[in-house]
Amino acid sequence: MLNKARRGELQSRLPIGFLYDAAGRVGLDPDQQVQQTIRVLFETFRRTGSATATVKAFRERGWSFPRRIWHGPRKDDVVWGPLDHPRTLEVLHNPRYAGAFFYGRTRQRHHDHKYQKLPREEWTALVRDAHPGYITWEDFEAHQTRLRENAAVQGSDRRHGPPREGLALLQGLVICGKCGVRMTVRYHHARESVLPIYVCQRDAIQHGRPTCQHISGASIDRAVGALVLEAVSPLAFDVTLAVEQELQARMDDADALRRTHLARVQYEVDLARQRFMRVDPNNRLVADSLDADWNEKLRQLGAAQEHDRHQREADRLAIDDEQHARILALATDLPCLWRDTATPDRERKRMLRLIIEDVTLIKEKDLIVHVRFRGGAARTLTPPRPVPAWALRQTSPEVVAEIDRLLDEYTDVDIARLLTEREFRSGMGKPVTARMVARVRAHYRLTPRYDRLRERGVLTLPEVAQRIGISIGTAKVWRRAGLLPSHAYNDKGEYLYDVPGPNAPRPNTYKGITRWRRERRSHAHPTHEVQYEA
Repeated sequence: MLNKARRGELQSRLPIGFLYDAAGRVGLDPDQQVQQTIRVLFETFRRTGSATATVKAFRERGWSFPRRIWHGPRKDDVVWGPLDHPRTLEVLHNPRYAGAFFYGRTRQRHHDHKYQKLPREEWTALVRDAHPGYITWEDFEAHQTRLRENAAVQGSDRRHGPPREGLALLQGLVICGKCGVRMTVRYHHARESVLPIYVCQRDAIQHGRPTCQHISGASIDRAVGALVLEAVSPLAFDVTLAVEQELQARMDDADALRRTHLARVQYEVDLARQRFMRVDPNNRLVADSLDADWNEKLRQLGAAQEHDRHQREADRLAIDDEQHARILALATDLPCLWRDTATPDRERKRMLRLIIEDVTLIKEKDLIVHVRFRGGAARTLTPPRPVPAWALRQTSPEVVAEIDRLLDEYTDVDIARLLTEREFRSGMGKPVTARMVARVRAHYRLTPRYDRLRERGVLTLPEVAQRIGISIGTAKVWRRAGLLPSHAYNDKGEYLYDVPGPNAPRPNTYKGITRWRRERRSHAHPTHEVQYEA
């Protein structure tokens, strides 16, 4: 048996998509739907770069995947069902699909009856090009490399995983320029947005040392994104044609799968019809069951035909003249596509990884970004250093200037009300309050309103009372009566007064002004008496 295995002649259980012929040779399954579905799985993985994304693509499009029954009365039958992640990995890791025979990939431990996976160099046999396959051996090796990069269990310094949903554009591509270790990503919530932070923390985690460096990634992502657009723009037309060809290839694959599925369902309908027509009509127990089965197959055929019709219409709309024009517009509007909020972050990362190999960051007096392209070329960028957190929370100069201008005429409460009405916000993005206005005045050393009024020559309460020759109490009463022009210099009810002119009121001129004001209020708000009849 071992000698047969080393020659690649040992017969073993074949994965779905392969069968032994009459001579015992391995060949592709003659079922075209099985073949097409397996090829679509490999093509989808090549396009998405992730086993999980492949499963999601099958689920979103409603595609099924075959499997063979190995035990029971339905042995060797092929059944169809949803594709799951373990089955996807099983197909991607199997060398049979690359046309290679293998034996001894696992070893069983007899004391606990568990199987242990062995490295490739310890396999009993691995014979390449032993039979037809669905992919080449080079494709198989590329798939294994991609799966190792995607697997988090392969080590903390793995190259880079598949593009994720996070905002960090350089996720998995950033290298620390001080120690050479790959940097990880954190996210910081600032106001109503989320900002990425690239952190070199392995040494800190393993040995308790300080963090090597951490850098806010917003400015870095913008600079690298602009560099990518600059590099891609000359090739935009080629990329546009490739996108259109990719869309057409996807629709062709989906159409082929639907046609094979319709052919299979039609075959099952014909088979159910033949069974019903051959049964004895008098045997109602069997005839009724076969009739119900025939009707069920007809319903499935109708549903499949309706689904195929809807998908054809959707594909026709997806590649109509308008969509074709939009695709061609990518040649000139690629920056718009990159900056469009509807473009997923995962897609931006996929575009970037086609061009950039890695990015090295050094944070010293200046921020230095070394970008290495796939072809070996390199560029050095010096984006502005990230703004500190305290600067992000600082009140904008526009608000400070507006407060300084309004202090000439208003107190803190009135300034806060006016700024809020004009939709000004604090450094934290909150509405402006009187307390915030006071803090801004103190921090920026703005001239207080009291000093501004005094510089204009206005008088204090004792000064205006002395100048007119009245008491301080009378001056307060005259201010409330509107006889003395005044200016509030704070929100505590304290005022400064204009210099009395030639027409200013004189002592003993308004005797009884307090009684007069009281009577005026009583006339303005008369008391209503209610009389009740006995």
